[in-house]
Amino acid sequence: MENRILYTNDPPKDFKQLLELYESLGWNSLNLAVDELESMCMQSWFAVYAFDGDHLVGMGRIISDGVITGLICGVCVLPIYQSKGIGKEIVTLLVQHCEKNRVIPQLMCVNNLEGYYEKLGFKKFTIGMTKQLNR
Repeated sequence: MENRILYTNDPPKDFKQLLELYESLGWNSLNLAVDELESMCMQSWFAVYAFDGDHLVGMGRIISDGVITGLICGVCVLPIYQSKGIGKEIVTLLVQHCEKNRVIPQLMCVNNLEGYYEKLGFKKFTIGMTKQLNR
């Protein structure tokens, strides 16, 4: 399956596909609309999209100042496409973009994904914190 996956910086023509991807993972707890997801991606410093034909199957993006730190976020793959190397390739492309621009790649993840990212060369370095907002 990976052989037919196209990795590109070109966003999907219809961001409804990203909404469907997020919802398939239970990631839309903020009830984001299609236009908000589009804005999120378009305002990112860099993004990688994975397509099977015209179908969005994965993505990841970087938020950055372009000088010091690049925060990798939103790395996701449709459940039926997981465990096929797509997420790994997305992260690899994101890290390569950071390295090319001499920006330190960083990310936050849930505890059960630490091992996954350690295999990709990341090391735990701090405690992450978040503050919930009423939206």
